[in-house]
Amino acid sequence: MTISISNNTVSIMGHIKSLTDYQTIKSQIDALASKNLKIIIEIPESISITSSVIGYFNKLVLKDKRDITMRIGSDQLMELLEDLNLKDLFKASKI
Repeated sequence: MTISISNNTVSIMGHIKSLTDYQTIKSQIDALASKNLKIIIEIPESISITSSVIGYFNKLVLKDKRDITMRIGSDQLMELLEDLNLKDLFKASKI
């Protein structure tokens, strides 16, 4: 998994599947969230995300009051967000 950041857009390439991935995502987005209220997260390849990443994104929206918009590439990941009733919270849409 690799992360690139441009302005307020975070692109997460590859599959999100480990604790190390979570720690990388958290450290990169924490730095961005300290300066931006609106964050766009692009996940074009991963078919799932770990519960720790979901919890972190929830915290950003509900506690830290950040406006997150997700752009998802995988139908499977989109279905997961729908099943967890997170599609609207994360403003998730297909790429």
